[in-house]
Amino acid sequence: MLATFNAAAPIALVILLGYLLNRFRVAGSEIWSAIEHVCFYILFPFLIVRTLSSANLADLPVTNFAIVLFGGASGMAMLLFSMRPVMRHYGVSGPTFTSLFQGATRFHGFMALAVIGALFGEPGLALGALAISFLVPTLNIMSITVLTIWGEGEQTATIRNVLLRIVRNPLIWACLIGLTLNITGMPVFVFSAIEIIGDGGLGLAMLAVGAGLQLGRVTEMKWLLTVGVLIRLVGMPLLMILLSWLVGLDGLPRTVAIIAGAVPTASTAYVMARKMGGDAELMANIVTLQVVVSAMTLPLFIYLAQNM
Repeated sequence: MLATFNAAAPIALVILLGYLLNRFRVAGSEIWSAIEHVCFYILFPFLIVRTLSSANLADLPVTNFAIVLFGGASGMAMLLFSMRPVMRHYGVSGPTFTSLFQGATRFHGFMALAVIGALFGEPGLALGALAISFLVPTLNIMSITVLTIWGEGEQTATIRNVLLRIVRNPLIWACLIGLTLNITGMPVFVFSAIEIIGDGGLGLAMLAVGAGLQLGRVTEMKWLLTVGVLIRLVGMPLLMILLSWLVGLDGLPRTVAIIAGAVPTASTAYVMARKMGGDAELMANIVTLQVVVSAMTLPLFIYLAQNM
């Protein structure tokens, strides 16, 4: 447990540094917005391309890994759908339900790759990139559909709009390009250029996570926040552990799958909630509190994953 904490502590310190830099206005909001933009559209895609293009995918248990990830996402979605009548009885509105849904099912790709890369290097990053390629399209479709049914926004999520969101996602393109280059190969100098760009993403991403924290808002909506935090940071990794046991997934693939379940929800969930009629205020609180609480729960589940 101490070794896991020591490995995760530097990540927490970098996130804390990002929060302090933003809190004391060392860098303004426009700079952090630019950093997030560069990470999402340039640095992380290059990191994924570099990782997948050089990974030995033949040695990875892709089928069982995919079953655990898809099973975790769909299982959590089914649980929330089954809870919807009870929530409605206790006055939980449709928009509020959409934010709870996003908070429980989506995952923070920046943080997942940062943690996996820092702890497990290239083998872990290959699995993390695969997790993104499996989950990002699935979770985007789920979230857009739920917001369309229960949100109050003016946007409608037609099949065309859903497909456009997926097609425009740079992480999806990075996965496709990386897998293609894994088969075709590429010149060494091209790989070196991709490596130089991709290596800049992890540290900046962790700083941006910290800068996005809004600690002053977490005292609102206490019981909803409790549900939104526990169902993601405890319920989802426990579900991943159960599914890993059922299909026989072990070792590093199991650890990466559990990390994908144990990291907070995607920071972009707030933007989607605001644009598509979700409860944006609740979503902002869920995103913030999950990042804070995960500093305690994530090392615990990493330890459990490695010592099962």
